[in-house]
Amino acid sequence: MRELNTDLRVVRTKEAIREALIDLIEEKGFEAITVKDLTTRAKINRGTFYAHYQDKYDLLTKCEEEFMQEMADRIIKNYPNILADIEASTPTTPPFTIIVSIFEYIDQNRKFMKAMLGPKGDLSFQTKLKKFVWNSLFESNENPQNPLIKQENFLVPAEYLISYVASAHIGVLQQWINSDRDESPQEMARIISTMTMNGPFFAAGLKK
Repeated sequence: MRELNTDLRVVRTKEAIREALIDLIEEKGFEAITVKDLTTRAKINRGTFYAHYQDKYDLLTKCEEEFMQEMADRIIKNYPNILADIEASTPTTPPFTIIVSIFEYIDQNRKFMKAMLGPKGDLSFQTKLKKFVWNSLFESNENPQNPLIKQENFLVPAEYLISYVASAHIGVLQQWINSDRDESPQEMARIISTMTMNGPFFAAGLKK
């Protein structure tokens, strides 16, 4: 029981530090934050902070890694469903089972995403997200011999296609979280699936 209580305290402490980081990024920007700012906001002492993180950069890196690992776990868990979704998709019923799950996760972590992708957050976070997209599509840990998308089928160089898709998706995410629009994760999954599977001209009604 004592070990369980200790584990719960560690979880709560890390959550408090993470929340402090997000709030402070929005208030003053990451570069201006000090460890003292974080410990004061999280109501912990410096020793407790350094028991978990080397410095504020280590904290930022670990928060981002945990976020993307959770998304990766969702993709790996749903890998067979993603392939089935893509094979069964049509222009009017694009695949979005896994995309709903991802948007739900992003919605749950909206403050974190807004802070990271904002002008006061981590400027390298977009690059990390693009790398995450690349790894998810081409370097599946679940089945490395059978990635989600095979590069030999491409009509254009893979690097350009992934840059295009990832940048477009990140732009849509930023618009959604920054404008505080009320589309549900399900609606956002439908929107982004329609644009991704059928292209912007189809989404704009210019191509049947």
